[in-house]
Amino acid sequence: MTISERIFERLEQLDMTQKELSKRTGIKETAISEWRKKKTNPSSEKIIPICEALNVTPEWLLSGIDAAGSRKDHMDYFIVNKNTEIGKLISCYNELEPSFRERVMGYAQAFNSLKEKKNEK
Repeated sequence: MTISERIFERLEQLDMTQKELSKRTGIKETAISEWRKKKTNPSSEKIIPICEALNVTPEWLLSGIDAAGSRKDHMDYFIVNKNTEIGKLISCYNELEPSFRERVMGYAQAFNSLKEKKNEK
């Protein structure tokens, strides 16, 4: 199954129109129609907005493999929107000097240990 076929399958599952997908992603309706008519796929910069609108992972959209389902190995990466709280945290972390990154990791590990101890009680 192609990427565009998965998109249209998911649209049907969600009972969403191409017009609604266009509104949610900012992709022109004509472009979406072209994917169906010409059996082409969206360009790479459109993948993340499509995934967000359809509530699917990029891995599923690109390959049909659900990270939590049909693959034995878990994914070794996350895909995070830069505008979310986690995305902003990662951006800040990436701007830190290595010594400060180590301190942040230490704090995170300490908080995680506290949480685990609390859950044991």
